[in-house]
Amino acid sequence: MKKGIFQKVGKTSVIPISFKILVVFLCLLLFSNFLTNYINMLLNRKYQFSVTNQLLVKELKEIYTNASNQYEIFKFSSDRDESISSILASAKKGFTHDHSMLLGVSEEGAIVFGTSADNFEYTNFPDETALEAIVKDKESGVSEGSVYFTTQNGRNLAVYKYHEDWQCFIIRSELLSDMNADSNHVFMIICIITVVLILVFLVLGFYMFNQILRYLKQMIQSLYEMQQKQSLDLLDLSGAPNDDITYLGASFNSLSSSINNLMSIFRRFTTRDVVEHAYKDHHVGLEGSQRELTILFSDIKGFTYMTETLGNDIINLLNIHYSRTINKVHDQNGIIGSIIGDAVLAIYGALEGDDHNKSLEAVRSAWAITKETKLLRDAMIARRAEIEKERSLTEAEERVFKAVLIDVGVGIDGGTVFYGNIGSIERMTTTVIGDNVNAASRLEGLTRIYHLPVIVSEFVKNDISQFTSQYRFYEIDTVQVKGKTEGKKIFFPYDTLEPNETLEKQFESFEEGLQLYYAGNWADARKFMRESKLEVAEIFLQRMSSRNLPENWSGIWTMTTK
Repeated sequence: MKKGIFQKVGKTSVIPISFKILVVFLCLLLFSNFLTNYINMLLNRKYQFSVTNQLLVKELKEIYTNASNQYEIFKFSSDRDESISSILASAKKGFTHDHSMLLGVSEEGAIVFGTSADNFEYTNFPDETALEAIVKDKESGVSEGSVYFTTQNGRNLAVYKYHEDWQCFIIRSELLSDMNADSNHVFMIICIITVVLILVFLVLGFYMFNQILRYLKQMIQSLYEMQQKQSLDLLDLSGAPNDDITYLGASFNSLSSSINNLMSIFRRFTTRDVVEHAYKDHHVGLEGSQRELTILFSDIKGFTYMTETLGNDIINLLNIHYSRTINKVHDQNGIIGSIIGDAVLAIYGALEGDDHNKSLEAVRSAWAITKETKLLRDAMIARRAEIEKERSLTEAEERVFKAVLIDVGVGIDGGTVFYGNIGSIERMTTTVIGDNVNAASRLEGLTRIYHLPVIVSEFVKNDISQFTSQYRFYEIDTVQVKGKTEGKKIFFPYDTLEPNETLEKQFESFEEGLQLYYAGNWADARKFMRESKLEVAEIFLQRMSSRNLPENWSGIWTMTTK
């Protein structure tokens, strides 16, 4: 899982649920706050208009009274300009905004007197439509009221009353944008405070959500690791709170345990590569292909005697043997293809991603298997020695002792074979088919004849030799097995990491004798064979017991049995 702004699985971003919750919560919070403040602003604005209208009416009454008084002064002093200046000065004291205005407008629209907070002067009333409505109301007997009119600065709210003395409508107005500016300013301040508080709460909320959902994050990380390993594990719920997320984790653990039990059973009856394929692709079909693999065939020697002696107890002995054998195969990336009574068929090179030398792994498994059987035999011999310290074995116990001394032979061959699933959709099995499979079985059979624990083919020898020099391959013979028309060389793999100088000299003498044997010089061949003192040499000495070569001698020994 790649790290970044968000975690990634492949090219897909995994967005944390806490982030989604916070985004939704933030959007809803912002929307609700702004909508609430906006509605509050509209309501306040409506109330403000009502209050402003009342204030304008109050101011208009004062201005109207002052205008009446100034008219009386004007009649007495005959100074019109002075009276008008006094009216305007008194009105200007009540201006609260930048565009507050007082106008005296005649019915024809001429400005009798007027002033504004920004000292803008008009010669005629700027909105003829509004003036016509005022005049029309006057003609119908309504000489005062409120009206909206438009100037170059925008729309205005005004109250008016007709003054008989001055023969004009006294109009007191406020620009709507000035009235809204206050509420807009308050709205902006509230919005800024709201955003700041939301950011603070967002940080706190992110921390709180992370704390609440921390076990969910751990679960997701654990699930990703399981996906990478292609295995199901239990989620660690230690210290998890008592909530539905923990319940989800506990439910997963229950399901994981059930699946692991099924997978464990599945693995025991199915090859390892099929299990991995099924887990990865969720499908196993009837399919197969030609592949170059190495085949190991192991068989217990003297199995018939063991069965007759041990009876049903043979199963316990076989289980002990197979538990060790199968482990050694798996340790070298091998697959157990089948278990047939006392025989094991193992396959190497079939696992995906296995870039090791398949034949080398097979030979290492072969020697590990023979060592395990030797350890088992040594344990039985040691047990016998303990018993014989007190008494001798009975005849029946002697038979049992011989029966439990397991010894195996291992044959290894390789090449192109068919490997895959055969059968039907309802019942299928994994199998390997080819001459090399049969050859591995026949090589195992030759271990009994040549008295060697492991015998391999020339394919195995060549495959390993080009990869490592760990094993020295001593040629044993060239044989033509039953059913075949050609002779094939067979070899004994000697591990140079466990040197035995005596054994090496014996095999060197044997190989000298073998070359003379092939050449038909049996007299000298017998000499070297005797010098080797190997059990396998006795086979050749028996063959060369007659002093005359067989007719048409080719050095190939033809087997009459499988």
